[in-house]
Amino acid sequence: MDTGEFYRDTWAEIDLSCIEENIRSFRHLLPDTTEIMAVVKANGYGHGALPVAKTALEAGATYLAVALLDEAVALRKHGIEAPILVLGRTRPEDAGIAAKYRVALTVFQASWVSEASSHLQDGQQIPLHLKVDTGMGRIGTRDKEETQELVRTIEKSPHLELEGVFTHFATADELESPLVEQQFERFSESLAWLKETGAAPRYIHCGNSAASLRFPEQIFNIARIGISMYGLAPSGELKNVLPIPLKEAFALNTRLVHVKKVQPGDTVSYGATYTAKEEEWIGTLPIGYADGWQRRYANQGHAIAGGVKVPFVGRICMDQCMVRLPYEMKVGDPVTLIGEQGSEKISMDDVAVQNDTINYEIPCLITSRVPRIYKKSGRILEKVNVILNF
Repeated sequence: MDTGEFYRDTWAEIDLSCIEENIRSFRHLLPDTTEIMAVVKANGYGHGALPVAKTALEAGATYLAVALLDEAVALRKHGIEAPILVLGRTRPEDAGIAAKYRVALTVFQASWVSEASSHLQDGQQIPLHLKVDTGMGRIGTRDKEETQELVRTIEKSPHLELEGVFTHFATADELESPLVEQQFERFSESLAWLKETGAAPRYIHCGNSAASLRFPEQIFNIARIGISMYGLAPSGELKNVLPIPLKEAFALNTRLVHVKKVQPGDTVSYGATYTAKEEEWIGTLPIGYADGWQRRYANQGHAIAGGVKVPFVGRICMDQCMVRLPYEMKVGDPVTLIGEQGSEKISMDDVAVQNDTINYEIPCLITSRVPRIYKKSGRILEKVNVILNF
């Protein structure tokens, strides 16, 4: 990954101090015997997997989780030595790659174990985490016979070790969902199935961010902290009942690149969907849907310019979009899309609610065209311009 200057007037700022404080808050919330697995999949939810991983480990996390083997290998190639678990399915023919890079894999199919073993050489070993489907309906074993068969198949392989067992809650972010307790019960039952086989995995985990916030004493011995490590509540329901403070780490900024006065009847952007009703000052911003600032964000959306909220006007283009300014402003004036300016704030939740989606989606959509500036304790640590890497 190349680091250095960038040559556009749009950038994201990632405050690693917030990541650090969020992990430490979880460390205080959770029992001393419960470790923290920091989830850095999807390039750290758009924040940057490598700097987030380093910060989380320094703050007290002991394990990392990703979705893909490719993500795990990238972290290893950048010097990360901590244990890493791939949460999704890895192709059995790629088992040798996992062994080479010392990556733990998720398993839920006995046939996978047999095939993966055939791709491993003498001396190669892989730690496995057995996934149990207790109600998410995505991946995982679903009954006693399937689960025990898988465990016994693992035991027959000299290359594989059952290091962990886990499940994932579908509705832990809903305060009144009976499914949460049902999943707890099903997972406890699955642990009894494992005990019957004699298996004793080191790690037992069911706590995503929501479950870890709500039931810190019930999530066994390692918590998977994802969205809340980045300072975001898992849902609107939980936002108002959080047991610890969460600090949002991601801000998105740009600058005015053009300012013009339009007359009544003048139109703005593709399709001429916006028509000025009076004399107006229109500012152009160098960000668009190719940067992950989607067209739907223009629907009643706002930015902050001059310390006040200003509406988007017209359709968002691939590389640019327009806002209606309260008065004539200057080219180069800063505009905040996510974050604080003056007394105004636009949070990730604000953008998500306005567009009828969840806060998880917003930072994940901001593409590599947008440079990242990493800060800690108010000091810039590095500037990352991924686009220079191809």
